[in-house]
Amino acid sequence: MGSGLRGRRHAVLLATMVACGAALRADVGLRAAAAARRYGACRAAAVMSTRGDGLPCGSLVALITPMFADGSVDEDALRALYRWHIDCGTDGLVVLGTTGEASTLSPAERLNVLRITQEEAVGKLPVVIGTGAIQPAAAIKMGEEAAAHGANGVLVVTPYYVKPTQKGLIKYYEHIADNSPLPLVLYNVPSRTGVDMTPITVGALSQHPRIVGVKEATGDVMRVAPLRELCGPDFLLYSGDDGTAVDFVLAGGDGTISVTSNVAPSMNREVMACARIGDATRARELNAQLELLHRRLFLQPNPIPVKWALERMGRAGPGIRLPLTQLEPEFHMPLAEAMDVAGLLS
Repeated sequence: MGSGLRGRRHAVLLATMVACGAALRADVGLRAAAAARRYGACRAAAVMSTRGDGLPCGSLVALITPMFADGSVDEDALRALYRWHIDCGTDGLVVLGTTGEASTLSPAERLNVLRITQEEAVGKLPVVIGTGAIQPAAAIKMGEEAAAHGANGVLVVTPYYVKPTQKGLIKYYEHIADNSPLPLVLYNVPSRTGVDMTPITVGALSQHPRIVGVKEATGDVMRVAPLRELCGPDFLLYSGDDGTAVDFVLAGGDGTISVTSNVAPSMNREVMACARIGDATRARELNAQLELLHRRLFLQPNPIPVKWALERMGRAGPGIRLPLTQLEPEFHMPLAEAMDVAGLLS
């Protein structure tokens, strides 16, 4: 079969899939629209979304690093993403994290991203910079660079691959926090790192004056209650799992560090605003339009699907760095359908 014929068939199949999603989008959209009309009360009640340490509650985006096809950083696209998120009311930016492919960037590229972030976003939105590293000295150095570029805080993932004990995690984070110029948010994502930081460990670390929150990415909503009990009312609890973020916040969390917010920032902010004031009905009605998207943005490892989605929306180029590769063609139609249901392709 010629490449032209395959391309035409793929286009027809993609159009059919999107069309088939229209009925689902209409049903979900009607419910979401009804909730959105009542959203003003949620926004008003949740307007105070930044803590005294400068770190926000609500919807924070785990931002991609846009790239050209050759893998070089697209500075203009990055600037445009910052401006878009400011316009959309995103509550905060998390830059140079997992979704930002930070582990594939050179030190010079990191500094360039920090420079652009300072020019475009610092002072307009709270900025948290990913500074995780196995070596504590490296994490401290990256934290100093983040502070020099005006960041509000740092996000430090548990050391990956080496599988430290809980005692080792406590000593690791205390050492970094003792030498950190910025408030520190812990990051627990055992599916990627191979180590699970328990609520008891988080509770112990919450006593350190520079450790102010945790991104909990296990998807286990049952952890919220013990974390709140152990860490106290002022410790920031962020969900790191889009599919369970609403329930996480309704259970007592403060917000989400979200992949979905890359493509649906305004909608996700509205969902979080309602969840934060405990309006479960409104939060779930609004979130219904995003549920399929939450799932399908993880059809392949993050950030592969979300980068494809942003390219489809015209907000980023096709670039992604090895060892990650572009989204496999078999997943294009399912992800396009989820985007259509969420109203991102209209």
